[in-house]
Order: sequence, then C-alpha cells, then structure tokens
Amino acid sequence: MGLKSDYVREVKAFQPSPPYAANAVKAFLVGGALCALAQWLVDWYGGTFAASPLEAHLWASMVMAGLAIVLTAVGKYDDFSQFAGAGATMLITGLANAIASAAMEHRSEGWTAGVAGQMLKAGGAAVIYGLIAAYVLGLVWP
Repeated sequence: MGLKSDYVREVKAFQPSPPYAANAVKAFLVGGALCALAQWLVDWYGGTFAASPLEAHLWASMVMAGLAIVLTAVGKYDDFSQFAGAGATMLITGLANAIASAAMEHRSEGWTAGVAGQMLKAGGAAVIYGLIAAYVLGLVWP
C-alpha cells in the first residue's frame, strides 16, 4: 500500500456521505419549477401578445437565458446552482451561465481572444452534442 492510498482510506472514514436522495429531489423540484416558469412565459406570450407557439417558445427561452445571465453578472447564479444542483445546470439557464461566466472571466484578454474565444469554448460542447443528438434522433424518430 502506498502513502496516497493509505491517506485516501483514512480520510474517507471521516467524510460524510452526500445526501443523494435529497439532492435528487431538490434538483427535480427546482428544475421543474424553472420549467414551469418557462411554460408560464410561453403561455403568457401566446395569450397576451398572440405570439405563435414558435415565437412564444423563443421569447421564453431568451427571457430564461437573460435571467441566468443577469444572475451570473451579479454573482448570485453560483449560489443558486449550488443549492439547486443539476436542476439549475441542465436547462438553457445552465448554458447561459456557462457562456456568461466564461465571458466575464476572460474579458481582460480582449474581445476576440478573451471573451469570444472563451464563450465558444464554454458553449461549444453543448452545441455540438445537441446537434449530434438532434441528428441521431432525427434518423431514428419516424
């Protein structure tokens, strides 16, 4: 046994186990509440402004992403995502937070190499995997 494995074994005995069930329930409830808010926005845009379903969904997505960007800019999204867990990171709000925080972190490097480059790095993986999933589902789905 190496020193590192002995240390890991000793430390593990004193670490509390994470509350997996409570975290899953919290993520489900917060993610569901965010989705319910987005659906309310879709219904509101459709009823108030007589927007088509596509337009209403686009406006609701922009509002949800905008809220996440504002919360990121004032430093509150990290606290929210720490509380909500995956419920806050799996929606468009999580993508908006990732892109906005990358842009804020690298703004000292300039607009092209810093802000734009880091925004593409942060959001690129989500966009690529989204496109691949859409392509595969488009082939499989009738």
